[in-house]
Amino acid sequence: MDDEKNGVNDSSTADLNMKEVHRVWGLAEADVIKSYLESYGIACIYHGLVVPSIYSFTTDGMGEIRIMVRDSDYETAKELLEKTESPPEEV
Repeated sequence: MDDEKNGVNDSSTADLNMKEVHRVWGLAEADVIKSYLESYGIACIYHGLVVPSIYSFTTDGMGEIRIMVRDSDYETAKELLEKTESPPEEV
């Protein structure tokens, strides 16, 4: 599988220490988060047990996708994701 399909922007990311920043249950949500983090210059890769496009239904956490970022980007990525999870302020 090529690097772009796996969510790797830069071939050098394979040599770096990666840390899990978030977990999701579907590729669509993972793609949204990946795009969001990449818009801030944070490279991501996916890690999971089963590729959902091959095995369309999952049980016991098999469809879980872990979103991994470089150790050096972890704090920034975590802050960005926490910002998006807070409820909108009332107007």
